[in-house]
Amino acid sequence: MFKKVLVANRGEIAIRVMRACRELGISTVAVFSEADKNALFAKYADEAYLIGPAPASQSYLNMEAILAVAKNTGANAIHPGYGFLSENPVFAKRCEEEGIIFIGPPSHVIAEMGSKIRARNLMMKAGVPVVPGTKDAVEDVNEALEMADKIGYPVLIKASAGGGGIGMKVVHSREEFATSLSSTRQMAGSAFGDSSVFIEKYVEEPRHIEIQILADSFGNTVYLSDRECSIQRRHQKLIEEAPSPIMTPELRAQMGGAAVKVAKAIGYVNAGTVEFLFSKGNFYFLEVNTRLQVEHGITEMVTGIDIVREQLRIAWGEKLEFGQEDIVIDGHAIECRINAEDPLNDFAPSPGKILRYRSAGGPGVRVDSGVHTGYTISPYYDSMISKLCVWSRKREDAIARMERALYEYVVVGVKTNIPFHKAVMRNPAFRRGDMTTGFIEDQNILEAVEEVVKADSEKGATLASALEAKDKKVAAITAAVHAYVNMAQKTQR
Repeated sequence: MFKKVLVANRGEIAIRVMRACRELGISTVAVFSEADKNALFAKYADEAYLIGPAPASQSYLNMEAILAVAKNTGANAIHPGYGFLSENPVFAKRCEEEGIIFIGPPSHVIAEMGSKIRARNLMMKAGVPVVPGTKDAVEDVNEALEMADKIGYPVLIKASAGGGGIGMKVVHSREEFATSLSSTRQMAGSAFGDSSVFIEKYVEEPRHIEIQILADSFGNTVYLSDRECSIQRRHQKLIEEAPSPIMTPELRAQMGGAAVKVAKAIGYVNAGTVEFLFSKGNFYFLEVNTRLQVEHGITEMVTGIDIVREQLRIAWGEKLEFGQEDIVIDGHAIECRINAEDPLNDFAPSPGKILRYRSAGGPGVRVDSGVHTGYTISPYYDSMISKLCVWSRKREDAIARMERALYEYVVVGVKTNIPFHKAVMRNPAFRRGDMTTGFIEDQNILEAVEEVVKADSEKGATLASALEAKDKKVAAITAAVHAYVNMAQKTQR
C-alpha cells in the first residue's frame, strides 16, 4: 500500500480522504493556501505545506506547486478530492508524467468524459440511451435552428465542456433561439475556454438519478447504489438520498447495468458516478463524474462500503474484494449540504466568522465537516460548512431523524441554509418522494423558508426571555444544547 499520499484539496473532503488513509496506515500531506493556514485539515495531516495566496488560481489550482510538494515530500500518490483539479485531465497527465499515481481514472478517460459531445457519441455507440439531440457541436445558426425545429421545443443548449449547470440554457421558442445560442457560446468560452455547444431535447419534469460505480484495473466493475439528486438550485445539488424513492430492484438493475456498460465502454478505473435523467418511465445518460462525489457518504451508509478506501486500494493495483452479488442496500440515507448562504437572498454566499458552532449527533447521524467555532468561511471558496447525513431503516424514519438533526444544528455568525432544509423535510411532496429538478420552484419552498426563519426567530426570543439572557442567539444555542443533552440522558436510561 502507499506510504504517503498528498491530498490536493481542502476542507471536509481533505479530512475525509485523510481519515481513510490513516485507517490504512498511510501518511498524509496537506497543501494549503494562506487563507487556510489555520484550517482543521491542515492540522489533521501528518505534514502540511503552504502553496500560495488565497485565490484558488494561485494555490489549489497551481499544478506545478502541488506536484513540487509531492516530489519533495516523497508522496507517491495524489488524491484530488472533488472540485479544483479532480477532473482536470492535464493534471492527471502531469501526475502520470512525474511517476505519481493519480487516485482516479486515467487522464484520457477524464478528457473523453470532459467533453459532453464526445461522451454522448460514445454512449450512443455503446447502446446507452441518451436524450435526442445533435451529435456534433453546432456552428451555423440556421442549421442549428433546423435541428431545434426537428427535435421540438423546448430544447436545451449546453456547453460541451460545461459542468455544475454553467453554460446551459432552456429555449422555449424559435424566436429566442439565436440570442440564446450566442449567449451560451460566450458563457462557455469564458467559463471553460471552449465555446463549443450542442443541442438536445429538454426533458420536462425530470428526476436526477445517479449510479455510483467502482472499477478495478482487472476489468471488474460494479454499481453500488443509486442516489436521488433532484433537489437543486441552479443545477447545484442541495439534498441527496440513497436509494431514490422511486427505485425498484428491476429499475436499479437496468440503470446499474447501463452504468457498468458506460464504465466498460470508456475503460473506466477507480470510483466514479454515472448520472441519468429519469422522466415518465425512461432514463437517459447525462454525464460521467470522473471523481469522488460530494454525496458519496450516503452510499457508504446504505452499503457499508468505504468508497475512499476502495479508491486507494484500486489505485494501488488491488482487485475489488466483492462482486455485484455481494452488494446489499440496507436502509435509507439522506444528505443535506449545510452551506453558509442565505436562501432568502437567492442563496447568496455568507462568508464570515463562525461565533458559535454545535453540530448534530446521536444515532444514525454523520457529519463531515472542516469547520469549528472561530473558523472563518472564506469568500474565496465554496461556502459549504458540512455534509449532514442520516441513516435509518425506512425513508420516513430517516426524514424524522434529519428533522431532529437539523433542530440540533447550531451555527451563529453566518447565515446558513438550515431553514431551507427544514422546510424541505416538512414538505408533503418531499415526504411522498414526489420531486423533480424543479422542486424548489414548483413547491414554492422559499415561502416555506420564510415561515421557518420566523418560527426559529420567535422560538429564540422566547427562550431568551425565559432564561433572562441579553444575547438571544446565545440563549437559543444554550437551550438547544440543554435539550439535546437531556434527550441523550433519557435515551441512555
